[in-house]
Amino acid sequence: MIKISETKGGDWLKQTSILSQALPFMQRYAGKNITIKYGGSAMGEDKLSSSFARDIVLLKQVGINPIVIHGGGPRIKKMLDRLKVKSSFVDGLRVTDKETMNIVEMVLTGSINKEIVMEINKEGGMAIGLSGKDALLVKTKKFKKKKATSEVEKILDLGFVGLPSKINTDFLKWCIKTDFIPVISPIGYGEKFETYNINADTMSGAISASILSERLILLTDVKGVLDKKGNLLTQIKVSDVEKLIRNGTISGGMIPKIETCVEAVKNGVKAAVILDGRLEHSILLEIFTEHGVGTLITN
Repeated sequence: MIKISETKGGDWLKQTSILSQALPFMQRYAGKNITIKYGGSAMGEDKLSSSFARDIVLLKQVGINPIVIHGGGPRIKKMLDRLKVKSSFVDGLRVTDKETMNIVEMVLTGSINKEIVMEINKEGGMAIGLSGKDALLVKTKKFKKKKATSEVEKILDLGFVGLPSKINTDFLKWCIKTDFIPVISPIGYGEKFETYNINADTMSGAISASILSERLILLTDVKGVLDKKGNLLTQIKVSDVEKLIRNGTISGGMIPKIETCVEAVKNGVKAAVILDGRLEHSILLEIFTEHGVGTLITN
């Protein structure tokens, strides 16, 4: 295991005022798995992406096992526009034909994934870039979108959009045991080994549950769940989620994120948290301080 003092990230941690607070939390999380969905603004800014990489390395150095799943929607859109490939969405999900799927895989697995891997390795980690196709990591079933009309419920065909149905947990455990940091793009394989695009939040939730993570962390572009006055809700019980959706406190794009967190917690993840990825070192502040900086979802 690399010593903290050997990297820039280690120097940063030693110099911060939260070190004395962090030590008990390091002991609490030692040997535990933490699944992190990396996306949003943090991926598009050099300073934040470097900070993220240092934080991931630090987690590994203090005996915590980070697993990173990343998104890449803006980069996919940019490439589709550049290649003049039309793309549409249904309730936030990209309709993905075979041509679009090839481009999605190229951007996610061939480009973004390797950039994140090298950022982490540059900071002293041992990251390994994967997709759900490597070692048959994420078996996928076709996603069926139901839409009710005034007369009948229709099934919308979104093309090669999938949901995780089986995770190769043994392979992930092997990666963790051998000190690799898995960095996973949200691509899966189907029953006939066809390629599927998976929502990164959904894939993060499935992977976190498969390895019984201590935490599922979703990095977003907001502070977390806000009440109607704009104040951060620091903790939400799973039992309160439906009420918060009904009264409009949780709405729009936050609903599927919360649903991912709830599903993960119900399936063995100890707690899930929604964090602002624009806040530098937000992962460390969440894990190594008493009150954290996001919205924690627990049973």
